[in-house]
Amino acid sequence: MAQKKMILDLDTGVDDALAIAYAVAAPDVDLIGIVSSYGNNLLDVCAENSLKLLELLGQEDVPVFLGLPHSSTSDHFEVMQVSKDIHGDNGIGNVDLPAPKRPLEEMSGVDFYIEAAHKYGKDLIIIPTGPMTNLAAALKKDPEIAHLIGNVTFMGGALTVEGNVTDVAEANINQDAKAANDVLTSDLPLTMVGLDVTLRTLLTKKETQQWRDLGTKAGQAFADITDFYIDAYYNLDIDKNGCALHDPLAVGVSLDPSFVQTISLFMKVIYDEHNYARTIGDKDRLNEPNPNVQVAVNVDKDRYLATFMDLLTNLFKQH
Repeated sequence: MAQKKMILDLDTGVDDALAIAYAVAAPDVDLIGIVSSYGNNLLDVCAENSLKLLELLGQEDVPVFLGLPHSSTSDHFEVMQVSKDIHGDNGIGNVDLPAPKRPLEEMSGVDFYIEAAHKYGKDLIIIPTGPMTNLAAALKKDPEIAHLIGNVTFMGGALTVEGNVTDVAEANINQDAKAANDVLTSDLPLTMVGLDVTLRTLLTKKETQQWRDLGTKAGQAFADITDFYIDAYYNLDIDKNGCALHDPLAVGVSLDPSFVQTISLFMKVIYDEHNYARTIGDKDRLNEPNPNVQVAVNVDKDRYLATFMDLLTNLFKQH
């Protein structure tokens, strides 16, 4: 049992699957649960994907909780075609995994956040890698958790580069910009792992071949899932050199902040029509002490990739 406890908040697509594997493989943290979100697919599909992947990795004891099915400012959610193009129709590269044996938890993801914050306090790490609807709802229901949780390291936003939805908007923030603003302007201690660093951290088929060569179910499945993503990056002209390790980089940084260089800022998210979902420093708070957000602006990509491959390859060997 590790002292540090982690909750992943996932809209389980391909890079979310890699984030699960990183969290499971990391020796210095216990994955105590996954809160599901919408985003790369519908909420129910993302939740089932998490259960399937946990069972593939021999983690049947990790519970999966349902979060909220749509943003805080809408009444429904529809999967964007580009999400299917990048992650596959089923969210995990159209790879068919066995139906999970474990059911979803009856407790809501929002209540699980609140319970875990009170139970584990500063030892709790939360990793949102989709929209921040669930975390914002938990903050609204119990504002005290902002002062209990040890760290929130989220994958989202872009400060020094363009967005990937519009010139200013990154996809996760764009799903629920108001919720993201509620989280960023809270008292939570935050680390932003945005496109500034994730787009530098690429995986290629040279690495996935190493998993395939293991001859294990997990190695084969994760190679197939990730190769779909690499092909999508190539075919959609996102990056011809490999796929970005968006979500697993956030997991890595939460456990080893030295992977990235950061600047300290009070951040906000613009959520009116002009510059919708832009993540930007709050000029009205520039001279206030102790900013709550560490924004990653550079990454030791070679050391991170070596750590990532070591952890995941050793995990896949066993399953």
